[in-house]
Amino acid sequence: MKHELHGETIHIATGGLDFDAAKPVIIFIHGSGQSHLTWVLQTRYFAHRGFAVLAPDFPGHGLSEGKPLTSIEAMADWIDGLLDSLGASTATLVGHSQGVLVALEAARRHPQRVAALGLIAGAMAIPVNDALIEMSQSAPAKAFRMMTSWGHGPGAHKFDNTQPGHAFLGYGRRVMAQNDDAALHADLVACNRYDDGAGAAASVTQPTLCLIAAKDKMTPAKFGQKMAASIQGAELRMFDRAGHFLPAEYPIEVNDALAAFLAR
Repeated sequence: MKHELHGETIHIATGGLDFDAAKPVIIFIHGSGQSHLTWVLQTRYFAHRGFAVLAPDFPGHGLSEGKPLTSIEAMADWIDGLLDSLGASTATLVGHSQGVLVALEAARRHPQRVAALGLIAGAMAIPVNDALIEMSQSAPAKAFRMMTSWGHGPGAHKFDNTQPGHAFLGYGRRVMAQNDDAALHADLVACNRYDDGAGAAASVTQPTLCLIAAKDKMTPAKFGQKMAASIQGAELRMFDRAGHFLPAEYPIEVNDALAAFLAR
């Protein structure tokens, strides 16, 4: 759906159903250089199981207007503003990669708005290689290729896609190419500058599920495990064969884990 926020038209995937703030709300928060297309195998699943689903494109990403946001804190406040604009009092935040940082910061800055957290393939800090940051500005297509290669596990490199006829790496590059030219660079700089994920994690009191990929080269599993250990009462589930793009590589298992967590 199209929605006006802060004077800009943004795009939000709702899983094929009209948004209803009276239902339990889930916001799916995409990662660096991504969009609502990260969540195509989650949005419809949860929308048709009693949830009001929101998978927004941040400004300058996917089908949203505007300039990319430049800090994790600004993204967290943007999520809070989105809830306000839709008349939703609380939501479960499910973040992937950079979206994990945004979800943690939103839970710290706006705790009354966050019912629970689902943190996927993330960590409390996501430092970014200087060469990749420079490449995202000077040679973005090359950065897309590198990130999609690093971001997928061994099965995905063999084109072992859960959707017949699709290829993980090609799809990933197409998703990134649809964004504003400045989006990936802005995202990577925002991740690199965010330095208090540990403080945000320590402040979390909401029920939290951490889904961590053992073959993740972008946010290695040991840092995801450390994040889970830093959040009071957090549940941890490891995916032994998955890479960084866990929601796409193992969508059935991710959906089952989130559904069981939310049912409790």
